[in-house]
Amino acid sequence: MRNKSVVNEAREVQLAVELVRLGARLQLLEAETSLSRERLLKLYKEVKGVSPPKGMLPFSTDWFLTWQPNIHASLFLSLHDFMLGNTGLRGIDALIKAYRLYLDHIELHGMERVLTLTRAWTLLRFFDAGMLKMAECRECGGRFVAHALDLTQDYVCGLCHVPARAGKMRRREAATASA
Repeated sequence: MRNKSVVNEAREVQLAVELVRLGARLQLLEAETSLSRERLLKLYKEVKGVSPPKGMLPFSTDWFLTWQPNIHASLFLSLHDFMLGNTGLRGIDALIKAYRLYLDHIELHGMERVLTLTRAWTLLRFFDAGMLKMAECRECGGRFVAHALDLTQDYVCGLCHVPARAGKMRRREAATASA
């Protein structure tokens, strides 16, 4: 019986280290592992070399609905749904694999990372709580994150209807850099 608990603790430590390397906040580690807060603090400091950031996690669905975060959240959620539907992965394991795919995808396409692991975890919690849902764009047929109570019959995504100011700061910075 003792060997089983040692194996379980080793698995928990390995999971915590992997989550810290991916950028998890302490609250995520506490929720997804059975390790003590003190043990998690020590692990975090060992892996990152600094203490974990302090403060509460963001608790608003609104961040996921703004233009760029919505696209990234929708991409991540599609990858997560793929993991659930095509592998035996569930829970934190599905989250990790989907997040790694998200990171690979944005790196491959030279995009900046908008969605952190902690935000991705929070996104899944919002879905589980019924606060967010997926809405199908009537123009492209893609599925995007939307408020659960929003009417989405005529939904148009941020890619088909790009906001007027989207990307203006980046264009301005690029023009300044080239000049």
